[in-house]
Amino acid sequence: MTPIADIIIDDTTLRDGEQTAGVVFSKREKIAIARMLDSIGVGEIECGIPAMGAEEQAGIRNLVDLGLNARLITWNRALVPEIAASIACGVQAVDISLSVSDQMIVHKLRKDRNAVKEQLKVALGFAKQHNLYVSVGGEDASRAELSFLVELMEITRSLGGDRFRFCDTLGIMDPFTMFDKVTYLRQAVPEVDIEVHTHNDLGMATANAIAGIRAGAKFVNTTINGLGERAGNAALEEVVMGLKHACGIETGIDTHRFREMSLFVAKASHRPLSVSKPVVGSRVFAHESGLHADGVIKDPRNYEGFDPSEVGLTRSIVIGKHSGTGGLIERYRSLGIVVDRTRAVPLLEMTRALSCRRKRDLTSGELLSIYCGEEMLPKAA
Repeated sequence: MTPIADIIIDDTTLRDGEQTAGVVFSKREKIAIARMLDSIGVGEIECGIPAMGAEEQAGIRNLVDLGLNARLITWNRALVPEIAASIACGVQAVDISLSVSDQMIVHKLRKDRNAVKEQLKVALGFAKQHNLYVSVGGEDASRAELSFLVELMEITRSLGGDRFRFCDTLGIMDPFTMFDKVTYLRQAVPEVDIEVHTHNDLGMATANAIAGIRAGAKFVNTTINGLGERAGNAALEEVVMGLKHACGIETGIDTHRFREMSLFVAKASHRPLSVSKPVVGSRVFAHESGLHADGVIKDPRNYEGFDPSEVGLTRSIVIGKHSGTGGLIERYRSLGIVVDRTRAVPLLEMTRALSCRRKRDLTSGELLSIYCGEEMLPKAA
C-alpha cells in the first residue's frame, strides 16, 4: 500500500465556496458540510469570514462547538480588528490575506510594497501574540514578483508565521509555471510551508493544485464540486482522486462519500451537478459505444481508471445509437432476460433506431417493450 503523504487538505467550501455568486448555505447546511468533511478525514476547514458580522460569527461559533477533529480556520484581511473578531469566535487558526501583486497593490489598494510589508508585520505580530496558527494569504500571488513573495515569506518566518498561501486568484496559471514558482519559493524559504489556492477560470485549477503539491506545497485549498468565485476553485474530489490515481499519492481521505457529499452541496448551493462532472457525475461510469461496453464487460480496468465504488458510484451499460451486441446482451441480462447473439442482432437494430428517433439512450421499460415486440421500427420522417 502506498504510504499516506504529508499533505493537508484545507477545504474552503464554507468560505470561498459560499462566495460563489448567489450561493448561501443555511446554518444546518454548514454544520452538515463541516461534519461530512471532518468524517472523511479533511485536516482543515476554512469556515467563514468573521468580519462579515454577527450572523457569520455565530455560524462560526456553532462550528467550533461541534468539536471536530479538523482544524477550523477563518479568513481575514490582514487587519487587527478582523483578527480580533476571529479570536472572539473561538478559532485557533487564521488566514490573514494581503494583496501582493503590483497590479492590486497600486490599482486596488493605492499603496506600495513597503505598506504591504508593514501591514503584514502588524497583523502577523498581533496574531502570534494571541498564539494563533497563521496562514499568510498572498492574494494574486501568481502575478506578483517572486522576489517580493520571498520578502513576505521571510517576514512570515521571522515573526513565527506558519505558512504562506500562494493564490492564483485569477486562475491564469498553467501547471508548469505553478510547479516552477512553488519550487522556487520552497527553495528560497524552506522553513515556511506553502499552501496552493487555485481558481478554475481557464479550467486548470485541479492541475495547478496538483502541480503545486508536486513542487512541495504541503497544503492545498479545495471546495466540494469546485464551488468558488467566478469559475470556481479546485474540486476536492478531483484533487484527491487525481493525486491518488495520476500521481500515486495517498492523502488519507476516505473517498467513498464523495458522490453523497457532491449531491448534498449541489442541492444546498442550487448548482446542479453535471452528469459528466469528473469523478462524481452520474454518468462518468456509463458506457454505451460497442467497443467500450464490450471492454468494460470483459474487465472494467480496460476503460475505467478507478473503481466507481471508490467514490460512491456504480457503472452502467446504456443502450443507444452506438451500442453493440455485447452491451445489449449484458443490459438485458441485468433485466433478467437471456438473449443470445442471434437474437441480439435484430434487437440491436431496433434499439439503435429508437435511440436515434428519441435522441437519447433507452430506458429499461423501452428495452422490455422492444424485446416483447411492442416497439416497432420507427417510420422514416
